Amino acid sequence: MVTLEFVVIIVCLLVGTRFGGMGLGLISGIGLFILSFVFGLEPGKPPVDVMLTILAVIGCAATLQTAGGLNVMMQCAEKLLRKHPQHITLLAPFTTWTLTFLCGTGHVVYTMFPIISDIALKKGIRPERPMAVASVASQMAITASPVSVAVVSLVSILGAQHGIGHAWSILEILAISVPASLFGVAIAALWSLRRGKNLADDEEFQEKLKDPKQREFIYGGSETLLNQRFSREATWSTWIFFAGILVVVLLGALPELRPSFEVKGKLSPLSMNLVIQMMMLIAGAVILLVCKVNAASISNGPVFKAGMVAIFSVFGVAWMSDTFFQAHLVELKMALEGVVKSHPWTYALVLFLVSKLVNSQAAALTAVAPMGLMLGVEPKMLIAFFPAAYGYFVLPTYPSDLACIGFDRSGTTRIGKFIINHSFILPGLIGVSSACVASYLLVEAFF
Repeated sequence: MVTLEFVVIIVCLLVGTRFGGMGLGLISGIGLFILSFVFGLEPGKPPVDVMLTILAVIGCAATLQTAGGLNVMMQCAEKLLRKHPQHITLLAPFTTWTLTFLCGTGHVVYTMFPIISDIALKKGIRPERPMAVASVASQMAITASPVSVAVVSLVSILGAQHGIGHAWSILEILAISVPASLFGVAIAALWSLRRGKNLADDEEFQEKLKDPKQREFIYGGSETLLNQRFSREATWSTWIFFAGILVVVLLGALPELRPSFEVKGKLSPLSMNLVIQMMMLIAGAVILLVCKVNAASISNGPVFKAGMVAIFSVFGVAWMSDTFFQAHLVELKMALEGVVKSHPWTYALVLFLVSKLVNSQAAALTAVAPMGLMLGVEPKMLIAFFPAAYGYFVLPTYPSDLACIGFDRSGTTRIGKFIINHSFILPGLIGVSSACVASYLLVEAFF
């Protein structure tokens, strides 16, 4: 019966991913129904705290985008890249990493891909080199951003485990995840410097150039944000957003600054879940009031839509998986507790594989991390293997990877003949594995 129930979950995940995040959330509802009505399992608890925190962050980021703040950030990034075109393979991934780090979502970097391609082509650099690693870096930064859905989810999960080991603050988590993520990106970028043939030696590319129409298509256009002028309100919105992030990190680092309330007979500081929710709502409200934002347009932006899809995905997947794990916690503990405790890397492997199935770092964490804690994985190991939550580059089906392929007019960034041999697989494996090693060593050294 346990095997059949597990098969139901896997089938729902596989079918759901064919229809994107919304499909994943909806079809997980079918799995939940089957587990409860057919197999008789008591429904688990949906991650309401996580979902509300994500909602607050997405609302603030969407307001920032509507105010023009994201375009201000991307224009600054383009200035840096065009100032040093010879270093595009190294600078591009750190640029996309920084944009995601600041905004909490990798969906903000799509505008950078045609710019990176244009700079690389004009400098005679194979566009695959900077573009593939830039796409990977934009997703690796999710585990380092204080306002990303994944970090918020991990803070919520660890925050609910007050009786288990060390009480981790958001600053302590970021102190590990930020340098580890940057190290992984650096190693992947260095490897990318010499990947593939130079354009002058690439027979397939040179054959394309013999066709005048293809040559015009490849070299004719030029994407840029440099000629755009943004209002002062757009710049203000960026600084207001940064201030909100800074306050979140400060209150996370200094719990004595938060008000304390009696919980189960003892005084405890206000939870970071609620702090993040409050500060993101406040930052969004200040942007709305000060920066002349059209409130009706906020929900129409791509950041808001992508965020709502993420919430729905987390809702369905986490509720369905919690139903299964809570029902069979005793059996799972008996079967897996010893293995997971003695070989914590198995937790990382499961997290990596599940993230590929659900195409979401946050959904993978909300499904796997609570199970890991129940099986006796130390909370610090959840942080040590946090980078493993990014595994959806294995197959080139994620929107950022597909967008990256579409924006490379040279055709060097591509999906291979055997699907798995695509442009993102090696930078992704190198980046994630390097980040996991760095994260593990940092946790072992300092905690």
